[in-house]
Amino acid sequence: MFKQRLLVLVAASAISIAAPFVVAQDSPSNNQASQPSQERGGWHHGPQDPAQRTQELTKKLNLTADQQTKVQEIFQTEQSQMQSLHQDSSTPQQDRRAKMMDIRKNADTQVRALLDSNQQKKWDEMQAKREQRMQNRHADAGSDQPAPPPQQ
Repeated sequence: MFKQRLLVLVAASAISIAAPFVVAQDSPSNNQASQPSQERGGWHHGPQDPAQRTQELTKKLNLTADQQTKVQEIFQTEQSQMQSLHQDSSTPQQDRRAKMMDIRKNADTQVRALLDSNQQKKWDEMQAKREQRMQNRHADAGSDQPAPPPQQ
C-alpha cells in the first residue's frame, strides 16, 4: 500500500514538473519563433515570418521582384492556414499534422511552379536536404537507445 502511494506521488511530481516544458514547446509565442533562422543555426521550431522566408529564398535562388511578391503571398497564405489549424483544438493532433503537411506541400508546389528551370534545380536540392534533415531528426527522436560514444 505504501509503495503504491509513493509511486503515485512520484508520478504526479514528474507530471507537474514536466507540464510547463510541454506547454512552452507548443506555445506559438516562443521567443525564438521571431528570430531569423540564421541566428539559430537554420533550426527553427516556430512559424517564420513570410517576409523573412522570402528574403532567404531570394538570396538562395535570386528571385525576381515579381517572384518575390508571389512567393511572399504564398507564404502568407500558408502561415494563415497553419495558424488557423494550430488553433483548432477540435481536430485530433495527428489529423492536424497531416493537414499541416498538406498545406506545406501545396505551398512548396506553388513556389516551385513560379521558378525557372535553374531555380527549380536549386529548389529541388534544398527540398531534398530539408527532407533528409527531417528524416534524421525523426530517426534520432525515435531511437530509445543512447547514441554511441564518440570515437577518439
